[in-house]
Amino acid sequence: MKILANDGISKSGQTALEIKGFTVDTTTVAQEQLANYINKNDIEVLLVRSATKVRQDLIDKTNLKIIGRGGVGMDNIDVEYAQNKGILVINTPASSSISVAEFVFAHLLSIVRNLHQSNRAMPLEGDSNFKGLKKAYANAFELRGKTLGVIGFGRIGIEVVKIALGLGMSVKVFNIEPVTKTIELNFYDGQKLNFEITSTTLQDVIENSNYITIHVPSQKSYIIGKDEIARMKDGVVIINTSRGGVVDEKALVDAIEEGKVLGAALDVFENEPTPEMGLLMNQNLSLSPHIAGSTQEAQDRIGTELASQIIEFYQK
Repeated sequence: MKILANDGISKSGQTALEIKGFTVDTTTVAQEQLANYINKNDIEVLLVRSATKVRQDLIDKTNLKIIGRGGVGMDNIDVEYAQNKGILVINTPASSSISVAEFVFAHLLSIVRNLHQSNRAMPLEGDSNFKGLKKAYANAFELRGKTLGVIGFGRIGIEVVKIALGLGMSVKVFNIEPVTKTIELNFYDGQKLNFEITSTTLQDVIENSNYITIHVPSQKSYIIGKDEIARMKDGVVIINTSRGGVVDEKALVDAIEEGKVLGAALDVFENEPTPEMGLLMNQNLSLSPHIAGSTQEAQDRIGTELASQIIEFYQK
């Protein structure tokens, strides 16, 4: 059986498949040439991440048996249409949760300690204006004792809460379905602590959090818009590593310029992969190119999880 990993696959995942007799092709095929390549090479399984789109026209032109998404969100795949055509659609929802959660705090710590700005300024002025930069960026904040608002209490939200608790923060969590979850913190020496976290209202999270991070699927409308920002605490920090379009970017920039929002971190964008220049040039934003889940450990887990699902399908 032939598998095309069009956006790549970890060595561990590829090895697991090849041991079972699968042929894994890691060629990156351009979107417009994909259907022809699949048919010409008798591909039965197509593995993608976020770059490759699997829409109805591609599904209709090929005879795929499995479409696999390395990661959580599947908005680049016409999932229901594929399933109605008898194609198995798989993903790896748990594999990158830790990576994304750690990335949230990489951005948050960067903002509250002004690293996102000083990293830009030091190469330009570090030798000529050291004291000036030191004065400008010394006005910073600690996370301990602050409240982190988490919108979305799925796998990633849980990992975010774990880190926040470990840093001595309090947490407020909103979930579309009210829920209580027991969060287990595991320490290096085998000790464990359990915390019971009950979700609250979106209004409570928005109005009473110092920092807000979003972990939801693609939405039809903004979760954080002008009205929601207006109800937030002054000096709030907003972090979006979920999907572009859940935060109103114009309202966010306006609020930063007005001093309402201290700063924000964006790993995803409304106009991805061509973010607005106004975002890219705003020094109060900590920005990254959709890499929250991209660690070597996550890629290994993604590859092996996809491999196990494919192997299970063909062994039935």
